[in-house]
Amino acid sequence: MSKIQRLFKGGGGSGYPKGKGKGGPTPQEALARLRETEEMLTKKQEYLEARIQKELEVAKRHGTRDKRVALQALKRKKRYEKQLTQIDGTLSTIEFQREALENSYTNTEVFKNMGYAAQAMKKVHENIDLDKIDDMMQDITEQQDIAQEITEALTRKLGDDFDEDELLAELEELEQEEVNNKMANVRLPSVPATQLPSQPASSRKRVEDDDDMKQLAAWAS
Repeated sequence: MSKIQRLFKGGGGSGYPKGKGKGGPTPQEALARLRETEEMLTKKQEYLEARIQKELEVAKRHGTRDKRVALQALKRKKRYEKQLTQIDGTLSTIEFQREALENSYTNTEVFKNMGYAAQAMKKVHENIDLDKIDDMMQDITEQQDIAQEITEALTRKLGDDFDEDELLAELEELEQEEVNNKMANVRLPSVPATQLPSQPASSRKRVEDDDDMKQLAAWAS
C-alpha cells in the first residue's frame, strides 16, 4: 500500500482522512500527515530527477547510432519533467497549508495561555483588598516619616546653640576695633616751626567795625 493510499485510508467518500475524535483530526495529527506527504513527494522528486538524468544520458549515447531509442528516451524524459513540475506545485500548496495550520495552532495556543494567565491574575486579585492596600501604604508612609525624623535627630549637631544676633554684634565690634587700630597707625603731617604771617591791618579794622555794629544793634534792641 502506497503512502498516498495510507494517507487517505478511512476517509470514506469525501477523500479526506478522519481524525480519532468526532470533531476531526487535531492540529498535531494534521501537521504530521502534511509532513509525511512532503517527505514522500520530496523522495519522488529525487527519483524523477535521477530518471531524467538517466534518460538524457541514454539519448546522448544513442543519438547518432539509434535515433528511435534516443527519441523514446527523450519522450520519457519529458514525461518525468512534467511530473516533476506537478510535484513542485503540489509541494508549494502543501507547504502553504502546513504554515497556515501551524500559525493557526500557534495562535490558538497563545490565546489559550493568555486565558489561563487572565484567570490566574483574577484569582490572585480576589485575595487582595484595596482598602487594606490603602491602609498599608499609609502605614509605610508614616514609618518613612518616622525614619526620616530619627535620621535628622541623629545627625543634628550638639553644643552649637548660640544667639546669631550676639555673634553678629561681636563681629561688628571686632571689625570696628580693626578700623580704629588702622587709623591710630596713620601718621599726620607735622606743624611747621615758622610763625605764620600776622593778619593785615585792613582785616583787623574790618573785624573791629563788625564788633561795633553788633554792639549798636544789641543796644537798639
